Amino acid sequence: MKTILVSAYAINPYKGSEDGTGWNLVLQIARFQKVIAITRENNRSHIERYLLAEPNVLYKNISFLYFDTPKWMRFWKRGERGAMLYYLLWQYFLPAFIKKKEIDFDLVHNLNFHNDWSPSWLWKLKKPMVWGPVGHHPIIPKEYISNGRIEKMKDHLKWMVKNYFWKYDPFLKKTLHNTSKVLAMHSQVEKVLGLEKEKIVYLSQVGATDVNYVEKTEPDEFVVLSVGRFVTLKGFDIAIKAFAKFYHSLNQEQKKKVKFKIIGKGPEGNKLIGLALKFKVKDSVEFVKWMSKSDLKKEYENASVFLFPSHEGAGMVVAEALSYGIPLLCFDNCGPGELAGFSGMKVPYSSPEKSINGFAKHLQTLYADPFLLQIMSKVARERFESQFRWDRKGDILKEVYAQL
Repeated sequence: MKTILVSAYAINPYKGSEDGTGWNLVLQIARFQKVIAITRENNRSHIERYLLAEPNVLYKNISFLYFDTPKWMRFWKRGERGAMLYYLLWQYFLPAFIKKKEIDFDLVHNLNFHNDWSPSWLWKLKKPMVWGPVGHHPIIPKEYISNGRIEKMKDHLKWMVKNYFWKYDPFLKKTLHNTSKVLAMHSQVEKVLGLEKEKIVYLSQVGATDVNYVEKTEPDEFVVLSVGRFVTLKGFDIAIKAFAKFYHSLNQEQKKKVKFKIIGKGPEGNKLIGLALKFKVKDSVEFVKWMSKSDLKKEYENASVFLFPSHEGAGMVVAEALSYGIPLLCFDNCGPGELAGFSGMKVPYSSPEKSINGFAKHLQTLYADPFLLQIMSKVARERFESQFRWDRKGDILKEVYAQL
């Protein structure tokens, strides 16, 4: 049994997204190895509380250490503000902390952030190093940004920053040169980093806890579900317009059995409500703020289709939807498109109007053919079991460490 030193900047068993991924992957590593997990001090109380509340035999294989830079080096960080800069500082000073502690370990794993354009300095420890899962959000086609020039400029600027790091950052080049294995979230990682194939292992950071899956029968209602933050990246404007086109193709009796639930919150909330009014679907579109996991579970169980035209490079909710056997409608991209595999119905990027028509057509197809909907549901569940169970990811990590 090897000892793996894990750098997990974001890890919190009570949260989802990156924090939840950090927690679940550390548990998976601990199935087969000893783990020394180093994270930020602000995660300590959550971790210690959870260890007491939710006993697990795997905890005997895990040791947690907590590290932060001095207060004068982080007083300006507030929540998400300054997170990227502080992460780089945290990573830069982490090797010195590890050397001072005189920790004995066999391999080092830079687990998160999940950016493939922000360097790590753990190679300074002169041990075999695993980096990832890492990836990036691709640039959003400008035709699909409907909320003005500023948003287009912001997305373009982010893309320019990423390209600068990929092409010119000497620390990133050092990271890639000294990394034994890079865990890639999607196919674009290999391209932007220019890595040789033997260095790449495909492992998405997206996963979900297994649920008591019940095979779906023909429902009384056709419920379309979307979950996520109300931001440009998620493409909720496309979702509402596509649903409206589908909805208005139905007769009055059919309309009574169709509903679109959108769960989330964010800066574009009012704009999306306005779209529902503009396209005359307000009575059939229900906006729901974030809810508890138990309440969200009920929404997944009742959903017929998961409409997720997101432009991002990942999507934790994709794995959650597939775990409940919900067919996915998404763009054919490196994010949800690759995550869905054959379990989804995909729309290529062309123009917003054609994409809206494409999603509406898929909704019409699944609504009109309950048998096809059942088949797609089974395929969605099979996709979850083969790709997104946390223990499957643990098996892959075991293989990666064995190769080193």
